[in-house]
Amino acid sequence: MLYKGSCHCGKVAFEVEGEIGGAVRCNCSICARKGALLWAVPHGSMRLVARGNDLGKYTFGRSAIAHRFCRTCGIHPFAEDVSQGSERSAYININCLEDVDLTAVQVFEFDGRSA
Repeated sequence: MLYKGSCHCGKVAFEVEGEIGGAVRCNCSICARKGALLWAVPHGSMRLVARGNDLGKYTFGRSAIAHRFCRTCGIHPFAEDVSQGSERSAYININCLEDVDLTAVQVFEFDGRSA
């Protein structure tokens, strides 16, 4: 299924292909604060359709994940592995997807604080 997503103002927009089998609620310091529900997909399954200079990047700790955000409205629609390998993933914040029944998505807890 093709999903469309964006930040609040729409300056960062994307499409992602796949089936949402569940989402992860991570308790690391950044994910807990932004309230993200993350769906991991192969990086190639996501395509940016609008970004301009509005796509910001924040990394911390081991800098393994680039947390992406809109520089205009501040919303975090996705994150991505910073590695360039073939196993690279994108982590879609399903709260930013259109037409998703969030109550129907199984949520898995992940202890990112200890990782």
